[in-house]
Amino acid sequence: MTGGAGARACADVVIVAEQLRRRVPGGIGTYVSGLLTGLKATSASAGVAVGLVASRVRSPDPLERFGYPVRALPIPPRLMAKAWDLGLGRVESLGLVHATSFAMPPSAAKLVVTVHDLAFLAYPEAYPGRGLRWHRDALRRAIERAAAFVVPAEQVASQLVAAGAEPSVVRVIEEGADHLPEPDEAAAAAMLEAHGLGREFLLAVGTLEPRKNLRRLVAGYVAARPDLPAPYPLLVAGPSGWGDASGPLPEGVVLLGSVAAATLSALYRMAEVVCYVPLAEGFGLPVVEAMRAGTPVVSSDVPSAKGASIVVDPFDTASIAEGLVLATTDAVARAEAIDAGYVRTAGLTWQRCAEAHLDLWSTVLATPSE
Repeated sequence: MTGGAGARACADVVIVAEQLRRRVPGGIGTYVSGLLTGLKATSASAGVAVGLVASRVRSPDPLERFGYPVRALPIPPRLMAKAWDLGLGRVESLGLVHATSFAMPPSAAKLVVTVHDLAFLAYPEAYPGRGLRWHRDALRRAIERAAAFVVPAEQVASQLVAAGAEPSVVRVIEEGADHLPEPDEAAAAAMLEAHGLGREFLLAVGTLEPRKNLRRLVAGYVAARPDLPAPYPLLVAGPSGWGDASGPLPEGVVLLGSVAAATLSALYRMAEVVCYVPLAEGFGLPVVEAMRAGTPVVSSDVPSAKGASIVVDPFDTASIAEGLVLATTDAVARAEAIDAGYVRTAGLTWQRCAEAHLDLWSTVLATPSE
């Protein structure tokens, strides 16, 4: 069902699903999709009426597959956050509203906010000026309004408390790793052939923006390439974000752009190594996606890794190069990383994540309003 009345009047929990209507849903979109899929998979959600809210419907509607009632606001996606900042597009609920990012609708209901990361505080230079101002203002509003926060890692919880949130209202809920479909090996092979590539390569995944640190990864790859077992190309899968994130591309580096989920799943399994070295990250989905596919990972010390990757210093291209060489030449290090990755991701399911959200919502709903 799509429309205003159902989601507004019947839902115990209204979830902001706006990210799934964006052109590039990104990691937040994966979280929203995983959460909604996990809710469908758990019987614990049977007694909770869930509704969704998002911008006006586009066709095909990416929210239809979840089967929840949707309140579609008559606001274009690109204006939604601005409209909410101005108090427009009010959303009501019998229970609470869960904002899955800092885009928070005006509402008298209790508010839960997911804070994916606070990298804009640590690395403001990695954000455009307007976006930086918006994130800072949104953080302040969230701390003033939210009855509870969801964060994906203890590191983000500590940063949020340092920014002013009460420790008692911050809940750590790790994200899932079981969202990618079965690999489409034929599509992956066709993509590689179209780029004149073979089936041996290194893979980096992520939106092309300064925070993802692609420039240093490329520099580390160039330094490592003479010492690799073969001149593996470095394939970079991900949509363009903002800024000149990559710089001039040296020999061997290939930008694939956005890649379909089933194709990406196949690329993860085929890759010799997956590289992910952002300056800062709240969780780091590409790391656990690769680990679940059985591929060794070279990464910065992102929360998702938890010691199961070959960790490098994202600011040191020599460290990145050493990690790439180790991951491709040392059979013992490769086997240990693969085994550790399987252990790390074994419990990272979206059903478990959804059950933790349900527990938090129950706690918030049962807490008397001040």
